[in-house]
Amino acid sequence: MKIGTVGTNFIVLRFIEAVRQTGKAEILSCYSRHQESADAFAAAQGIPRAFSDRDAFLGDESLDFVYVAAPNSLHFQWTRDALRVGRNVICEKPFMSGEAEFREVVDLARERGLFLFEALTVPHLPNYRLIREKLPLLGPLRLVQLNFSQYSSRYDAYLRGEEPNVFSPAFSGGALMDLNYYNFNFITGLFGPPGSIRYFPNRGKNGIDTSGVLVMEYGGFVCTAAACKDSVSPNFLQIQGEKGYIHSSSTSSNLRDGFTLRIGGSEESFNLQENPNALYYELLDFEEAFASGDRSRCDALLEAGLQSVRLIDRARLDAGIRFPADGP
Repeated sequence: MKIGTVGTNFIVLRFIEAVRQTGKAEILSCYSRHQESADAFAAAQGIPRAFSDRDAFLGDESLDFVYVAAPNSLHFQWTRDALRVGRNVICEKPFMSGEAEFREVVDLARERGLFLFEALTVPHLPNYRLIREKLPLLGPLRLVQLNFSQYSSRYDAYLRGEEPNVFSPAFSGGALMDLNYYNFNFITGLFGPPGSIRYFPNRGKNGIDTSGVLVMEYGGFVCTAAACKDSVSPNFLQIQGEKGYIHSSSTSSNLRDGFTLRIGGSEESFNLQENPNALYYELLDFEEAFASGDRSRCDALLEAGLQSVRLIDRARLDAGIRFPADGP
């Protein structure tokens, strides 16, 4: 896989690290809005080519994939434009700002016979897959709790009256579309769509959710997913059943510390992830699918993603949080 990257933030650095760790792909080019920053990023990361011209970057026929890590609201345009010129796409989460955008890019990818992946770590993590295997041991489930809290490096600027992208409705920001997006997909990946979903946000002066709690009801058990960008606490996830529980002090985005399974008086710990970079595991799956030409895994992930964005849209709009992509 020969890849060009969009963006110069920390997640791009982690992606580049993962690419080099797998040894099955390479970064050929990078894009930034300003040539100076593109050149500096390329030099620092050992990338051969740097672009500030979108058309020139996307028109590079040596690229197999474009990796999109632009602000959330720009994911749609970048993904659509890359697909139109024949590039496969890996796009960071949250994939799109709403269902309409999601459907358009998926239809376009299928029409062109291209791979389209959401860079969402959760379903690719070995520890997550092992949790799914262990769930039947818990007996009937009763309560699922997740907390992903991380004081944002941009929150102080927000308090000063600025509007960083991550706290801007115009850029599809907020805690739900960032940290709680992982929690939500952790839950629905294990249990499917809930019978009901509600979002209870703490909203800032511009209406964005700086923190909040998702409540998702299933037959016989309830899930709560808290995410905060305005405060910090220990992160954890816990799944409780009548026979025992699963607990982890990791975030749902990486599960890097593994988890503990307690059944009755017996306790056992598991950790299948040697690499602390969670992007490594999603990239392994993407590389395998691309190398084999098997789009079935890609299609399955897109179908799950479509179901997810529909539920996220419902919870977000019911809570009064609107983005430009929602239309009038």
